[in-house]
Amino acid sequence: MATASPAARTSFLDPVILARIDNLQLLARTVVEGFMQGIHRSPYLGVSMDFAEHRQYMPGDDIRRIDWRLYARTDRFFIKQFEAETNADVAFLLDTSASMGYGSGDITKLDYGRFLTASLAWFSAGQKDRVGLYAFDSDVVEHVRPSAAHLDKVLHAVARVKADRTGSWDRPLARVANTFLRRGILAVASDFYTDPDDITERLGFFRAQGHDVVAFHILDSAEIDFPFTQATNFQDLETQAILPVKPEKYAGAYQEQIRAHIDALGKGFGKQGVDYVLLNTAEPLDEALYAYLVFRQKMVRSR
Repeated sequence: MATASPAARTSFLDPVILARIDNLQLLARTVVEGFMQGIHRSPYLGVSMDFAEHRQYMPGDDIRRIDWRLYARTDRFFIKQFEAETNADVAFLLDTSASMGYGSGDITKLDYGRFLTASLAWFSAGQKDRVGLYAFDSDVVEHVRPSAAHLDKVLHAVARVKADRTGSWDRPLARVANTFLRRGILAVASDFYTDPDDITERLGFFRAQGHDVVAFHILDSAEIDFPFTQATNFQDLETQAILPVKPEKYAGAYQEQIRAHIDALGKGFGKQGVDYVLLNTAEPLDEALYAYLVFRQKMVRSR
């Protein structure tokens, strides 16, 4: 797959195709390499001390970054660019509660979260960050402390998780607060079926502690669009409660409530300084990866 033509590279980001790859390490590498080859590199270069390359000067560029020695030799203006290496502690918080096991198509929300977490961990390790993991339901079920040598441990842990227990944020976030002490990055992947005011305030606490936080809100396309037309029984995956539903009666109210929930999360996270990204499991991973790159660049500049 890694040798496909440029036109086919977007298929690397298709979650249905990714689901056919059993090796999570291969999946992560395929996604990141395919994505990075499909974008222009320069927007993601920062201002560290590691020189990357030159490019021709363009109107609006900072003249302080002109390489005057190269100008003396070539009589042309070139900008010096540098690699953005933050060498940060990056912890991925992956929700594995039972609700993440839902999928109306070929993949579940947990599958999508696993693909996303593995890909971002691979990318972060490539930036020489120290990567770690907290996979959780009502408690932390997999913990890998951040380290430059722990990418494989993170990927193996992500591959093991299952969505089969009730979820809660209390103990997992307390665990994170007690163990993730060095200022770093927290990337949270969840369906966020909880009170918006509560969770935005909780993640805002980590932002107030100096961490950079990004929340990836993962929803199945059916949860967003509610395409059901026939009367059926709906089951709560965490409480196992069964509710008979006539879609034509409740579709409008449901769509209104899910939009209100999404809107409340977006506004709440924004107020707390937490980056918020809504993801649909039927769509490719490119939006999530692009959002993370923008998040990282913004983080580097702010520091």
